[in-house]
Amino acid sequence: MTALPGATPGSPADEREGGAFAATSAEPAPPADDSAPGGPGEESESDGESAQSPSPSADGESADREPTDGKTPDSEAADGGDVSEAQAELAAQRELRARIEQRKAEKGGPIEAGAKLSGTAADLLAAVKAVESGSKPGASFFEAPTAPRRPAPSSVPSPERSRVPEPERAPRQPDAGAVAAVLEVLVAGGAPEELAERVAEVLGEQAAQALRGDPWRLLAVPGMRPEQADGFARALLGAECGPGDERRTDALVSWLLEQAALQGHTALESSAVRKALGGRSVPDPDGALQHAIAEGAVLVFQDGLDDRADTEDEAGGDAERAPEVPVLLGLDRYALAEESLADGLARLIRTGPDDSWDGPELVRAAGRHGLVLHTGGEAARAEPVAVVEAARAHGLRAVVAVHSENGRRRLGADAVTVHGLLSGTQGPGRDEDGALALDLLAVLDAPQLDVETAAMLAESLPDGGRLVLSGDPGVLWSAGAGRVFADVLAARVCPHVASRTPDPGPIGELVSGIGIGELNQVEAPGKEVVIVPVRDAGEAVHRTVQLVADSVPRAIGIPAEQTQVITVGHGGSAGTRALNAALKERLNPGPGRFGGFDPGDRVAYVPSPGRTVCGTVVSADAEGLRLDCEGTPVVVPKERVASALRHGWALTAHQAAGMRWPAVVAVLPGDAAQALSRPWVHTAFSRAERHLSVVHGVEQALPRAVAEIPAQERTTRLRPLLEGLLATSGD
Repeated sequence: MTALPGATPGSPADEREGGAFAATSAEPAPPADDSAPGGPGEESESDGESAQSPSPSADGESADREPTDGKTPDSEAADGGDVSEAQAELAAQRELRARIEQRKAEKGGPIEAGAKLSGTAADLLAAVKAVESGSKPGASFFEAPTAPRRPAPSSVPSPERSRVPEPERAPRQPDAGAVAAVLEVLVAGGAPEELAERVAEVLGEQAAQALRGDPWRLLAVPGMRPEQADGFARALLGAECGPGDERRTDALVSWLLEQAALQGHTALESSAVRKALGGRSVPDPDGALQHAIAEGAVLVFQDGLDDRADTEDEAGGDAERAPEVPVLLGLDRYALAEESLADGLARLIRTGPDDSWDGPELVRAAGRHGLVLHTGGEAARAEPVAVVEAARAHGLRAVVAVHSENGRRRLGADAVTVHGLLSGTQGPGRDEDGALALDLLAVLDAPQLDVETAAMLAESLPDGGRLVLSGDPGVLWSAGAGRVFADVLAARVCPHVASRTPDPGPIGELVSGIGIGELNQVEAPGKEVVIVPVRDAGEAVHRTVQLVADSVPRAIGIPAEQTQVITVGHGGSAGTRALNAALKERLNPGPGRFGGFDPGDRVAYVPSPGRTVCGTVVSADAEGLRLDCEGTPVVVPKERVASALRHGWALTAHQAAGMRWPAVVAVLPGDAAQALSRPWVHTAFSRAERHLSVVHGVEQALPRAVAEIPAQERTTRLRPLLEGLLATSGD
């Protein structure tokens, strides 16, 4: 999945007019140059937005991924409850972070600042440095002493297991005194005053003191860039400020790993981080990494080393024939999430039931196993629903969960969303131990599960429960970090049932071909699939408006309000901004009386990064903007309108994942050619139920993307963790 061309972090194109802080409201761009380790991401664009950006921006553009540490969106108004879904979700994430601190404490806490590393961490860093310098061969890397293999847990479930507690209320807004103190420091450092509340929210009541002692702490605030933090530090520290300052290098290591997480990585190879530090003018990248590890800012992993030793034994001790095992660096939040998820899934596999259920293959598999994977297209969604019905027939508590409210509406009132289930606003709630009051959970749209959400799900299921993960493996992966569904499929640690139910009609035939890398011409006698060639982006916008407002309603009979436009990104001459502006002018012209919106406007609401809820503006009052979201009334607080809401006639493919509409117009302008991939095309085209129009301006780039550009790899640890935990299951 490649990115649209544009400015990269730290490049001259990123130096905007007005100094280092001219673009503080911009969302962080993904690291796409040689100095950044993550590689290009899906739906990235030249204005610095990413489909996986961690924070809403001040210009009204919202992010499409889960929040990162300290990056909590403002609490939203809930309709009909004391604790909103977003608040409850944040509470669950706070609890997850609390367990991170507990885990660090159990390991003895971070090494004292400035102390030298010892043990495995020092050995790994020294070995990597020796191999990369050429003083030792690659095989010698594995001669360092390694920790013994982690034993597989007993098949007898532990009598005591931590549970996810009931959600708590969201934290209060920052104290006015703390904000005032932060404001004083920001002014002294030449930073915009409007950052004060955000900084106080992220860094806490002692934010001002923290910034004076370490100005690079500013990088922890969503949207901040190294160039901005460097300028702020120079203003505060003067001659003390240098590129090798340990405070700067620690902050850069964490920032680089956070940027990589925006691209879906939960860890990075140490060599990539070292190279990125060099590209950021760090004079001693090795020393910087060593200090960051000593301070606990980053963790070191080498998953699969024991498996490599086994391979060497099988190869007669020939290290050259054994696969290389890279040294990985990661942030503790993602490390704990992946380890917690692996433990939870392994627990379900080991403690799962062994019942004999009659019915189709998937029903029989769910009866006998605690974890079952299911793959298939839209028509195959009926199969996990049938599993839930079968479980209920056996007297079990069973629920089907989906990614979006749109998907919930399509399945019926019994379905819940994953976020609603975890927050307690939907579903059966939790038992006295804090586990979900369920015996079987079927999760549709499983490719959209990021590692932190999946970890909370696994932790929330009781011992002996059943989990069915179902989805189309050909769509875009989650907006958040990880590739949970793909990793569990690759690990082959549980039954996998591949559906034989094809999606019907010309659209189903087209999407099925895309899934195997073929863009076939399909017969569409009812105009189910229409190709509209265009020469440039301006014509693409014009034809898109014409299709939505006139051609599709007149020729197909699908009204404009049931037609969704999908494009490659928010920026550009045919991105969501340009398309939404043109569509509003044609379909619902108005002055934008309420923060740029008018009653009747279609909107995309992002209650928390990574989730998009489509709706329509109803009215506005003192509480905020009132929406109708899939039949559910929602109030967006007025202070969140600019950051959490955008017009929604046009969406990106990541925003549209997990949703479907009667008609879809997929817009592919010429400048989008580099952003196309097979998963993007698969996702965008499969959102259509009855009609698909393709505004086509990329010529041969479309079939080339389908045939040659698969999903961009993500560096994750879930697969080796799962394989290691269950390695002795069959012994």
